[in-house]
Amino acid sequence: MEIEKHIKRSSRSWAAILVLVVGLSAILFSIALSISVGAADIRLTTVWDAVFHYDSRQTAHAIIRDLRLPRSLADVLVGASFAVAGAIMQGMTRNPLADAGLLGLNAGSTLMVAICFAFFPGLSYQSLIIWSFFGAAAAAGMVYGVSALSRGGVTPIRLVLAGAAVSALFTSLSEGIAIHFQLSQELAFWYAGGVAGVKWSQLKLLAPWIVAALVAALLLSRSITILSFGEEVATGLGQKTKIVKLMGAMIVLVLAGGAVSAVGPIGFVGLIVPHLARFFVGVDYRLVIPCSAVLGSLLMLWADIGARMIHPPYETPIGVLFALIGVPFFLYVSRKRKGEFA
Repeated sequence: MEIEKHIKRSSRSWAAILVLVVGLSAILFSIALSISVGAADIRLTTVWDAVFHYDSRQTAHAIIRDLRLPRSLADVLVGASFAVAGAIMQGMTRNPLADAGLLGLNAGSTLMVAICFAFFPGLSYQSLIIWSFFGAAAAAGMVYGVSALSRGGVTPIRLVLAGAAVSALFTSLSEGIAIHFQLSQELAFWYAGGVAGVKWSQLKLLAPWIVAALVAALLLSRSITILSFGEEVATGLGQKTKIVKLMGAMIVLVLAGGAVSAVGPIGFVGLIVPHLARFFVGVDYRLVIPCSAVLGSLLMLWADIGARMIHPPYETPIGVLFALIGVPFFLYVSRKRKGEFA
């Protein structure tokens, strides 16, 4: 088939292998470096000993095992989640600006988390994750509904504009709830995005959801590749597009909702990383999705390292760093692809 030939011609399997091998090696090194950097710097040899020869009597080992290691693993999971969610959204909607933050999903999860903190302060973290999924789903429904009501139907630029409107609404409601219930200080750093407070108990509950969603994304990747060429093409090739879109949407909700429940509404990861992955490996989402996961994890780790090194011993919120990178990238993509947004 012509589509299959085009996918093979425009995809670079050798580049994907290189990205995965180099990327995974870089992730392991970055985890070790991330653990060693902080208010009190720790030697890499001490990190090695704490992981493989743990001694509870040593303070440095306790800091590494109880605080910094779960933080670094959270970077890996959350970075992969936001990146793969963005890749799936861009593939399904054929919108190069699609991102969980830009389309309101992060704001929906944030609002639901704020509601849970205000009205159900004793709620378990497992329940918080599930409610975060519902918040993301509500935001996605509102964004799609608002853009569909516009004259001419759903277009990439209308999705982005609707996402901006819904995000502004939900963010205002979240901040109002935080102020009214005196949660402002408790939620302020979480709103800006950060992994400083992630604990082993949270990781144990969150990891199965994210790993399952990432595996499901890989299984759905071929269908997303076909759908990325257009709904008419996909239907002509016998694909049940509604089922693919439903499954893709569920995966995105789990990835975005789970990530936000852990580290807050960090934006632009899902916008930047899929473009980098496609630049390296082409348009085949069987390659784009795993490479996005690796690149997203790596980007998140280095953003976290940078957040601790800018003004030690204080931490700069990760969300601020991604905004500084993401806004110019958003403008660049908008200008480059402006003909597609009419």
